[in-house]
Formats: sequence, C-alpha cells, structure tokens
Amino acid sequence: MPYLKLQTNVDLPADKQQAVMQTLSQTVANQLGKAERYVMVALETGTPMLFAGNNQALAYLELKSIGLPEEDTARLSRSLCHVVSETLGIPGDRIYIEFSNAPRHLWGWDSRTF
Repeated sequence: MPYLKLQTNVDLPADKQQAVMQTLSQTVANQLGKAERYVMVALETGTPMLFAGNNQALAYLELKSIGLPEEDTARLSRSLCHVVSETLGIPGDRIYIEFSNAPRHLWGWDSRTF
C-alpha cells in the first residue's frame, strides 16, 4: 500500500535506477513497518525541473500510505533525504517530500479496497 514516487532532474543509467528503487523500497518498508511486497516505487529521472531559480540537482518525492502517522513524518523525511542524498548526490536542501495519508476506502488493490 505505500507508494513512493521520486522525480529528479538527475540522469541515471538503468542499472543505477534499479538499485535506487530497491533501496527506496526497503527504506519505506522498514520505516513504515510494512511488508515490502506491498511497497510500490516509481522513479522519474532526467525530468526538466527548476528549484530556487536554477536547475542544479534536485528531487521531489511523494509518499502515500494508509495510516501514515503524522508524528513520524520528520523521521521519514530524514531517512528518505539521506537515501536520496547518498544515492543521487542531491543535497538535502534541494529535496522536497510530500506526505499523504490515504483513507482505506480510497486505496484499491486486487479488485477491492483496504
């Protein structure tokens, strides 16, 4: 049920993209205490983006999950920023993260909702 989307203007070769997605998937599962088999990660690289008036390396992340605890968003932000900084070389002050708590009845899977 957790969904993480990462958009960045950084170009990555396909093998590096796979490694980044796997690291992010494991991070989200561990941080949220969810089985990784339910975690979905999307990665968009080389996207034309501008932040603070320039196109230096940057990233925008969206994390959506059922039961996303508001009190944990600071911890999640630290973890995700760390992974993105380490794997893509993007400074933390060039990363935005949007957190969304999805109501169970608005999240579908396997022909039903949660």
